Amino acid sequence: MKFAILVNEAPFGHQAAQSALSFARAVLSSGHDLVRVFFYCDGVQNANRLAAPGNGETNLVRDWSRLASDNNVDLVVCIAAGLRRGVRDANLAPGFRISGLGQMVEAAVLADRLVTFGG
Repeated sequence: MKFAILVNEAPFGHQAAQSALSFARAVLSSGHDLVRVFFYCDGVQNANRLAAPGNGETNLVRDWSRLASDNNVDLVVCIAAGLRRGVRDANLAPGFRISGLGQMVEAAVLADRLVTFGG
């Protein structure tokens, strides 16, 4: 089965981003395909390499980057949402790329299931 994931929440203050990452790992470990992870609204903060979580906190930005590099996962940040929140090419974490909302639509078309995390 082919999955696409939409992440709408930042890596801090809400469980959605962590749940999305856990779901992505489960998809891959079960042998399914992960077409794309699209970051929208506050979810674009998951791509900000300047994020500095406190001691003992999970570094979701780093964990998403590792998921991308270890599994060749396409991590796409919405350009409009990113610009509104200061996420630009210059501060993207490794493994992320910026593109338009059309990439989310394409992922939904290519996947059997689009799973959304966060409001």
